[in-house]
Amino acid sequence: MSQAAGEERRSGRTGYLLLTPAALWLTVFFIIPLVSLVSTSLYDPSGTLEFGYQMTGHVQNYVSVMEDYSDQFLRSMMYAGIATVSCILLGYPLAYAIAFKGGRWRNLMLVAVIAPFFTSFLIRTLSWQLLLADQGWLVDMLQFLHVLGPEGRLLATPLAVVTGLTYNFLPFMVLPLYASLEKIDPRLHEAGADLYASPFTTFRKVTLPLSMPGLVGGTLLTFIPAAGDYINSQLLGNTGTQMIGNVIQKLFDGGSYPEAAALSVTLMMVIVVLVMAYVKRAGTEELL
Repeated sequence: MSQAAGEERRSGRTGYLLLTPAALWLTVFFIIPLVSLVSTSLYDPSGTLEFGYQMTGHVQNYVSVMEDYSDQFLRSMMYAGIATVSCILLGYPLAYAIAFKGGRWRNLMLVAVIAPFFTSFLIRTLSWQLLLADQGWLVDMLQFLHVLGPEGRLLATPLAVVTGLTYNFLPFMVLPLYASLEKIDPRLHEAGADLYASPFTTFRKVTLPLSMPGLVGGTLLTFIPAAGDYINSQLLGNTGTQMIGNVIQKLFDGGSYPEAAALSVTLMMVIVVLVMAYVKRAGTEELL
């Protein structure tokens, strides 16, 4: 009895030892920076880089930044939401085709999905800047087809920003969806057909529920980074399409550390609330 208890204690210690490297990593690179960020958000904003900031518990920083930058905040949520929905509409059929119709081309199709990762995020966005340029072939073609007016443009518009977000984060939607769809037994589709269910009914009753973990995971992996992104707005947008990431960057660059930190903490809190509500609504709380 004592020997079994000793083995159980050793097994428990082994588990804790295995967790130690990850716990140290999270402590050094997540918890400590997070505490520092929250502390900075409570500094007196009247300080300067030259003379430093004083910790005064200035909660008003949070109210001030939301009053000053609510438009950019809401715009970021809207752009991220539109990009996420666009990724679902584009990514689900692609993941479905790879999982069930890919055949011997499945691996090649997966490589094509992840191929953009072989190139820098910045380079990919700059490529869209060239593609959407006012003198580019795409604008010329759309003007020729009278889709755009003679002075119409694609670059420096909300459409360009959302397009860039959708393109850059599409693989984050496709891969989790593929991982879920690939696990579905094709015989379930055959069973649905044997029971005289239409393809749409089979998809709604079988495929979609079984792929929900991948859909929820892909949505989170797309929406969260898209909401805080600033590269696409910086390179593909204009002053009227600035997202909250652009504001945070400018505040930090300008030395307004308390305001920038308060805005960053607010963004994190809002995203956490939205994620919790979404996961609960989707019925996949076990993902957390």
